Amino acid sequence: MFNPTSINDFKTLARTISVVENEVEGFELVLQQIQPNDIPVIGFTGPPGAGKSTLLNAVISILLEEGKKVGLVLVDPSSPFNLGALLGDRLRMSTHFNNPHLFIRSVASRGSLGGLSDKIMEVVEVMKAYPFDFIFVETVGVGQSEVEIAGLADTTVVVLVPESGDSVQAMKAGLMEIADIFVVNKADRADADAVINSLSFQLQLNQKENIPLLKTVAVESKGIKELIAEILKQRYSEKNNERKLILLAEKALRIIAKHRMKNFDQQQLKTQLQKQMNAPAFNLYGFLKPYL
Repeated sequence: MFNPTSINDFKTLARTISVVENEVEGFELVLQQIQPNDIPVIGFTGPPGAGKSTLLNAVISILLEEGKKVGLVLVDPSSPFNLGALLGDRLRMSTHFNNPHLFIRSVASRGSLGGLSDKIMEVVEVMKAYPFDFIFVETVGVGQSEVEIAGLADTTVVVLVPESGDSVQAMKAGLMEIADIFVVNKADRADADAVINSLSFQLQLNQKENIPLLKTVAVESKGIKELIAEILKQRYSEKNNERKLILLAEKALRIIAKHRMKNFDQQQLKTQLQKQMNAPAFNLYGFLKPYL
């Protein structure tokens, strides 16, 4: 067994992630021995078609040119047959996958409604044992239930485009609450200014004027350096330090919940519900009393 406390090459890192992700015997000990570095985790989220992959590609290009070491987690839709990642990393980041300073890992969402994988916390914690300068996580773009990225990332970048619809609808999705940075991508297109003005107005209404609102054109690398500068600024902000405890507690609760539900027989629960649900005096809370 390799020593997870001293991950210094990509082969060992990939193997460690596989052990944890597939719950190979001894994976819990591996997680307990991990010694993560203080590496910023940046989440990219937003509705489908917002250009998250293109934007992230442009950001990574500049960071790699500066000699930075970058870890990238791409959360893909699951294959309905084997629950594996459907798209794969090389399809979305084909220009960089041979770069020795970039590690890419595709993980499957496995039915998670929040845009993330059920193993994403563990994967990111393992990656933090390697001396990256940045770790980026891109969600599958499922829209209104992507707010769980805020429980994982130190900084959450919400990407929108003029064609993505009314920005007010995005606010209803909870994106206003999780965003540390708003980016309107494809800002050279029609209605971009209208979306930016609407977002700015919503931020003022919600007393969140301090949230940066940036414009980018990812395919032309416009606004990318400004985005990177804002990410670095967020890293050392007082607000970021204050939320670390909240995020850590949220991660702890999710890990506890996953552990306690690990051996729960959902099919048996459905069978018992089917037998009792049509009874005249059926009460869900009474039914669940033995489980609580």
